[in-house]
Amino acid sequence: MGRLEPGDRSDVADDTRTLRRLAIEEGPTREGGPGPDSVAAVVDVETTGTDPSRDRIIELAIRTVRFDDQGVITEVGRVERWLEDSGWPLDPEISRLTGLTDSDLAGQEIDDRAAAHVLNRADVVIAHHAAFDRKFVENRLFLARGLPWACSCREIDWPARGFDSRGLGWLLCQLGWFHAGHRACGDVDALIALLRHRDSVGRTALRELIDTAAAPGWIVRAVGASFEVKDRLKGRGYRWDPACRVWFKEIADLDRLSEEAWLASNVYTASARPRAYEPDFEAVDWTKRWG
Repeated sequence: MGRLEPGDRSDVADDTRTLRRLAIEEGPTREGGPGPDSVAAVVDVETTGTDPSRDRIIELAIRTVRFDDQGVITEVGRVERWLEDSGWPLDPEISRLTGLTDSDLAGQEIDDRAAAHVLNRADVVIAHHAAFDRKFVENRLFLARGLPWACSCREIDWPARGFDSRGLGWLLCQLGWFHAGHRACGDVDALIALLRHRDSVGRTALRELIDTAAAPGWIVRAVGASFEVKDRLKGRGYRWDPACRVWFKEIADLDRLSEEAWLASNVYTASARPRAYEPDFEAVDWTKRWG
């Protein structure tokens, strides 16, 4: 697929929707303006499970794209893909989801240097669930740690763009395409197609993603918050970290003062019986976020 025109269904009746198989073509897209481009590495992994401390990558796919300062993808690179033998039999459910079998993986191994080289050449690494993919990638590839990451699931406002889900497959279907889900190469190409989506004013999803991800922020931890204020924290968007036993969330740099004021009034008042005097604020940027 050369020039991509998401959402163009002029040949489809109002009560019918046609889904076409997605095919991303390598090479120039014939879109975008002249000048120096930036590079993004679009990444997806398939794994033996969901626990990065225990489970392992069984498939890694990376495809780089070049984009201009408007977030228009000007060139799509070659897809790089590796399989890896985890050392133990696959769970039948993982085989069912991915289509991969023990015989597919037998003796296979990720080329660490080649994969890390591709990632390190990029200005940003993009995954649809970066909190998942980043942990697995950095656990496996020591040479690719500390890079800027962006999450297309959480750092693009898909509802504002007219979508009613954040799931990769469903987002793609709403644009009129389908793909082989739960395979790293297919998911990478699906994400590239989504990054080319333009909103009502012509802003690409990729431009929105870069603007959001590159902005500095803060991880706020409501240390010492009493049990009685948990519902207030949940209503404010805080999540419970069971490992550290603390409520936390990330906020934008511009929101710090208002968040401090809210915490002072709702969590750290004498009537709320906190076990600490103030929250903890940790500066975060896209080299640390999602890690």
